Amino acid sequence: MSHVSFTPLHVLPLRAAALAVLLSAAAPATFAVQPAKPAAAATPAAPAGVEMAKEVTLSTGKSSLMRLPFPAARVAVGDAKIADVILLNPSEIYMLGKATGSTNLIVWNRANQASVIDITVGLDVGGLRQQFSELFPNERDIRITVSGNSLILSGTVADSVRAAQIVSVASAYLSRNARGGNQGSSAGPDAAAQAAQNASGTGAPSAASGAAAGAAYQQAMDPMSGMSQGGSNGRVVNMLAVAAPQQVMLEVKIAEVSKTLVDQLGASVGLNGSRGSWTYTMLSNLLSGNPSKVDAFNNKSGKFVTLDAQKNDGLIKVLAEPTVMAISGQEASFLAGGKIFIPVAQTGTGSNNQVTLEEKEYGIAVRFTPTVLDGGRINLRVTPEVSELNREGIGITASGSTATSILPSFTTRRASTTVQLFDGQSFAIGGLIKNNVTSSIKAFPGLGEIPILGALFRSSDFQSDRTELVFIVTPHLAQPLPPNPKLPTDDYVQPNRFDFFLNGKLEGRSPPPAAPAPEPAPAGNP
Repeated sequence: MSHVSFTPLHVLPLRAAALAVLLSAAAPATFAVQPAKPAAAATPAAPAGVEMAKEVTLSTGKSSLMRLPFPAARVAVGDAKIADVILLNPSEIYMLGKATGSTNLIVWNRANQASVIDITVGLDVGGLRQQFSELFPNERDIRITVSGNSLILSGTVADSVRAAQIVSVASAYLSRNARGGNQGSSAGPDAAAQAAQNASGTGAPSAASGAAAGAAYQQAMDPMSGMSQGGSNGRVVNMLAVAAPQQVMLEVKIAEVSKTLVDQLGASVGLNGSRGSWTYTMLSNLLSGNPSKVDAFNNKSGKFVTLDAQKNDGLIKVLAEPTVMAISGQEASFLAGGKIFIPVAQTGTGSNNQVTLEEKEYGIAVRFTPTVLDGGRINLRVTPEVSELNREGIGITASGSTATSILPSFTTRRASTTVQLFDGQSFAIGGLIKNNVTSSIKAFPGLGEIPILGALFRSSDFQSDRTELVFIVTPHLAQPLPPNPKLPTDDYVQPNRFDFFLNGKLEGRSPPPAAPAPEPAPAGNP
């Protein structure tokens, strides 16, 4: 009976190798130089030179493709609301930024070794940079930094107006991005899938993905996932600096001439007549303003005629020239005058009324805000004012009291406007020409209309007021003063006792100017 033995298959290669060694030993020793064959290059898992990134930055609504230096088996993202991650093939990962924030990505290779990649999703500022370059071509030092859902603007700009414009453009861009940026990252249920297919050129983007990638894909399929992050709007942090801020000195001239002319002519005539024991009196009292009347008295009096002629001529001249300086974009104020407190009644609880004092400023005041624009233009928001106390106040009498209190009243001239002009130019920002004529006649009925003699029975009052007022402003780009500038008090000399008491002088005698030093004699003269 024959026995058949089977040799295991894994032993056959060993026996074949041993047989080859024995045959080579029995053959004659001949040496032939064989050219060396190049070693077969290993197929790379990713294009040469590509290294694993430790941190990836994405923009909301935009995608990116990352190539791996090794074949990946599966991936997982920490927060699928921040970013979508899809493993397209073993060497390519598709990432989509959905909302501002940070998360991480874990990638496992086929040996089950994990690598962690940090993902930061911020606002897309590429469009904002393009707007800045189009709207402000001369401003090339504007830097934009994204911090969460906020924008930080830094750098140097030409003036404060340009800085305000840049902040306004950034705020509008941020508001538009907050309303529609997050929604655009998940505009439809197939947004992430379609983008992944366009990037890889294949369908079924989750075919090589693990369970975590599948969960991320499901988050991308949810159209409400991106909108859940749109509740809080960001803000713009302005850290822009103005290059060499200009200082503006404003000169304000307030000139007023007011003339008042008052002419009055009146008569007060009394005629007496008697009949028996009664005396009849007709009185024309037109000077005091009381109406004419006819009285009858039981006593006799003499006849009388009273004439009154009055003429008042007044002239008021006001010239104020305040000067104030401020940095471009900052408000400055100036006041040369005083303060007065006016009592104001306050209604309390029950019958307890209180009186408070209200502060009122008067004098010469200027409030302005300059802004230096391109080309040397100066934008001015200015409010000059001149106020003074009237000679006659307002009399008030409290209930239950016969005493009269005099409250002060003010005469105020004020102008408020915004103008643009160049350095050294003057503008009249306000003016007034007033010419008031008031005339009145008070006469006894009938008798006052008689020619010539009727002047004894009437009173004439004529008043003319003429006022001319103008406000003129002149801005200057201020420069620093030279050292030790001349002051108004430099020429004042205090008088000595002899000049003050005996001569009645308020200022002393200025010392004579020092004589110039003699020139040196020419060399060689004896």
